[in-house]
Amino acid sequence: MLEWIDQIALGWLRPPTASNDEVPARLRRGDQPSRATQSRACTIVKGSPVTALDTLLGEIRTGPSGPRTAAFFDFDGTLIDGYSAAALYSHRLRNFEIGPAEAAHTVLAGLRGPLSEDQFAQLVERGIRGWAGRTDDDLAELGERLFVQSIASALFHDAWRLIKAHQRRGHTVVIATSATRFQAHPLARRLGVEHLLCTELETEDGILTGRLAGRTLWGPGKIAAVRAFAVGHGIDLAASHGYANGDEDVPFLQAVGHPHPVNPQKRLAKVAAARGWPVLNFRRRSRRLDPTPALRTAAIYSSLLAASGTGLTMGMLNRDRRQGVDVATSVFGDLAGAIGDIKIDAVGQQHLWSHRPAVFFINHQSALIDLVVTSRLLRDGFTFVAKKEIAQVPVIGPLFRMADVAFLDRADRTKAIAALQPAVDRLRAGTSVVISPEGTRSVTPAVGPFKKGGFHLAMHAGVPIVPIVIRNAGEIMWRDAKIAQSGTIDVIVHPPIPTDGWTREDLDAAVAKVRQLYVDTLEDWPAAARAGQNRRMPIDAAGGS
Repeated sequence: MLEWIDQIALGWLRPPTASNDEVPARLRRGDQPSRATQSRACTIVKGSPVTALDTLLGEIRTGPSGPRTAAFFDFDGTLIDGYSAAALYSHRLRNFEIGPAEAAHTVLAGLRGPLSEDQFAQLVERGIRGWAGRTDDDLAELGERLFVQSIASALFHDAWRLIKAHQRRGHTVVIATSATRFQAHPLARRLGVEHLLCTELETEDGILTGRLAGRTLWGPGKIAAVRAFAVGHGIDLAASHGYANGDEDVPFLQAVGHPHPVNPQKRLAKVAAARGWPVLNFRRRSRRLDPTPALRTAAIYSSLLAASGTGLTMGMLNRDRRQGVDVATSVFGDLAGAIGDIKIDAVGQQHLWSHRPAVFFINHQSALIDLVVTSRLLRDGFTFVAKKEIAQVPVIGPLFRMADVAFLDRADRTKAIAALQPAVDRLRAGTSVVISPEGTRSVTPAVGPFKKGGFHLAMHAGVPIVPIVIRNAGEIMWRDAKIAQSGTIDVIVHPPIPTDGWTREDLDAAVAKVRQLYVDTLEDWPAAARAGQNRRMPIDAAGGS
């Protein structure tokens, strides 16, 4: 019962996803993946063999290009793990916007089993009556808030990789979902997806009427919308891709030349087995009451304290504060990875040592995991630049101050520049500096805008920039998560970028060039990453390479 309630909000309800036991044996038969393969977020089940997601990405990257080829993605259960309805339903419950009659009707509808398009529409209409009189802007703002608070954390990172692969081939990427625009649009915008086919709500002069505007995109409604879109945009459906997880999406997947069931429900899994459709199994978040991840996370924080205590003791005994910091970071990197069952697969590690001191750039998705990765890779001879708010965090703040971290006031440009001076001094004394050019953690795997602080720092100290690209820290521990999962972190260390001859006036071009390196590496992983990590990338004073 609780699983059904979790999936219901305003009537956007789907049957529960089939468990592994319900997937036909034909889909589960064959050689088992290695331990390393199982640690990855996604596999493709294609007949008997189990193949890495990179196989599908390779097919996309070498296949037809251009806008006549489309990639249609379902939203709930396909792009995100779970249902956006759960966040919306929770919000309505907290604000006492759901009465007993609506709650009972919705739950009973779910218990009756699969819904027809008309039944789904009736369920939606019952739910949206309460929105009558609210503005379209109000719902758009609510959608953005729910996205940042909840939905963003559920994004399948490998779905993001698939979207980026299609976009880089010039394909027309479309999200086709039975959810409403305010549920799906925040993610579509951040993914750079221009086309959104969804269940629309009727408005008059920007005010919701409490009625639907046209058909819901459920079952036949979705395939009708997809076909109409294809006709209107010159799409060749036979050359196009479709991604979906629901039983109601069988006709939708049948309409495209390259159907890809994602974590399929029971009926869809049977159809996929019968038709030989390649099935994508994205790794899902555990919904079991397993205390192990929480215990591991607590142990990681404990290892930080233990390593800091060891380093402080060594520094005092040897009257060498820098040595104490180096001991702390080295011990923490080793302990945290072992205790948390977090492995690091790093390519280009020679660039970590070829030019020191240096300013090491990292893309920022997870505060704790980023700290584990940098401590494990750099080991010693470095410090951080961090936002000033961290200085006030109990335990962590004092530890960072002990490590000579430079705290930046991002609200005051003058203070921020002045705060960089201690970091410049450390660099000139031989200590490297780690900084996130994004300045804040991203809610998706996408690279955020780069700030200039790190570039100023490297330029004034006369040291190179070493780009460290971390692919999936957010999968292990999303930016606002409290619990870290076990797994493997993929890292590429690019060759050092000399800053000789740079001037303040030339920084804009240099910032854009370095940021594009991160974008290309992440969006075309692992091909661009492994090809680029051995290539020098000098950037001249005008930002050219």
